Amino acid sequence: MKLNLENLSKIKEKVDKKPCFDVEKLIDDSIKDPKWLAFGSGNIFRGYIARIGQDMINAGEFDRGISVVETFDEEIIEKIYKPHDNLALSVTLHKDGKFDTNLIANLVESLTLKDKDRIEEIFLNDNLQIASFTITEKGYNLYAPNGELMDVVKADLENNPEDAKHLMSILTNLLYKRFKKNAKELTLLSLDNCSKNGDKVKDSVMLIANKWNEDGKVSDEFITYLNEKVSYPWTMIDKITPRPAKEVQEYVEGLGFSEMDTVVTGKNTYIAPFVNSEEAEYLVMEDDFKNGRPDFSKVGVYLADRETVNKVETMKVTTCLNPLHTVLATYGCVLGYESISAEMKDEELVSLIKKIGYDEALPVVVNPGILDPKEFIDEVINVRFPNRFIPDTPQRIATDTSQKVAIRFGETIKSYVNEEGKDPKDLKYIPLALAGWLRYLLGVNDDGEKFELSSDPLMDELQKDLEGIKLGEFKETEGLDNLLRNERIFGLNLEEVGLADKVKEYFKELSEKPGSVRETLKKYL
Repeated sequence: MKLNLENLSKIKEKVDKKPCFDVEKLIDDSIKDPKWLAFGSGNIFRGYIARIGQDMINAGEFDRGISVVETFDEEIIEKIYKPHDNLALSVTLHKDGKFDTNLIANLVESLTLKDKDRIEEIFLNDNLQIASFTITEKGYNLYAPNGELMDVVKADLENNPEDAKHLMSILTNLLYKRFKKNAKELTLLSLDNCSKNGDKVKDSVMLIANKWNEDGKVSDEFITYLNEKVSYPWTMIDKITPRPAKEVQEYVEGLGFSEMDTVVTGKNTYIAPFVNSEEAEYLVMEDDFKNGRPDFSKVGVYLADRETVNKVETMKVTTCLNPLHTVLATYGCVLGYESISAEMKDEELVSLIKKIGYDEALPVVVNPGILDPKEFIDEVINVRFPNRFIPDTPQRIATDTSQKVAIRFGETIKSYVNEEGKDPKDLKYIPLALAGWLRYLLGVNDDGEKFELSSDPLMDELQKDLEGIKLGEFKETEGLDNLLRNERIFGLNLEEVGLADKVKEYFKELSEKPGSVRETLKKYL
């Protein structure tokens, strides 16, 4: 049985949860009068965001589906969305091994940036309430690693807005067209897992718009429109949606579904007609919607003010989840692990993340009020990470670590610098986490064998900083000292706060010989 509209009635008999609405009518109504346009079509979007939209329709809180635009990898649309009439299976993996399958049927059309006319038509609809984004933090970035604007952005700023190529430039041009047509309000809703995500959208749009305004390509009134009639809420999203798992493919095939194979695109996206994700999920939204919104709170979403969203984000990213994930990623790669859940049986690694989370980070976290930090971290360590049905890998989590260290560890160190009665020199385990990342960057596991490092935009720079340091041949170098002073990477100068020597000492012990990573962990834990 193929996953498509022709088999809709049969599919509903096979799944645990299903759409409680007329799917064909929803598609017709939503294409004629779209209210939600989503940029980014990957797993977190299909497995969580689209499901939230469908839950609201089922609850009678919303009357439209979502038009989705893939902005990076067109093969997702060609090989997954189109062949299955935009339907998807969202499979929840419970810790007891039970799988729940939800038929997602509110994705009413799937587009790429080549569908310029249709995207513009949607964007200019008076009733469009939300343009959302699940494009990863990179999608908003306008700058190259050297700190200068990307060439594509430079070209967009120089050329006619109509010829824009970067997504943020295309977005700004669409906003200008909406302004010129009717100046109707709109909410740009980032749902990406990055701090102050709404500002990332706004900062990029405003940079482009202001430059175009300086050059006379857009009016002063357009800048006012962007500031007054367009909102850029902050959100915090937390749900693990790893690559499609073979075990889940076999499960849905056992339900009678065919053509469930995972596609690996030319851009190395792993995607299937199903999405597998953990049971735990959190979405907190700043309640700042300019052109109306459905009641997200009726389907488990927290609506709050900006300060609360920021507190929840800070709690998760700097204390209760992300730092612990990064520790498991870097040490996991060095120790030869291939799944996060397997690492949770490792006595030393579990002890390390507990000491970082409970002993060092939790005492300086700000309680957001709507979620309890202690309960959150309990769930992470006792339920979420050990779930063997979430096939997440340390290799995936280790991607782009240089972009994460400043937030995931640097913010807690800053708290020890700034809070009365706290001293960063008292930290023992966060420095051990940082040293573990440096040891990981040597690209040699604890048995002395080379392994492939995950991609990182600063990998060349980091490798240069560590030049001359090898397993069994540790030495203090100018490059290492420069790295530890790099505020861009660590969020502050580790030498100035008195942690550089401690990190170097740990790094030396971890790099002494094959087996020294395990020995060092045992020594301090």
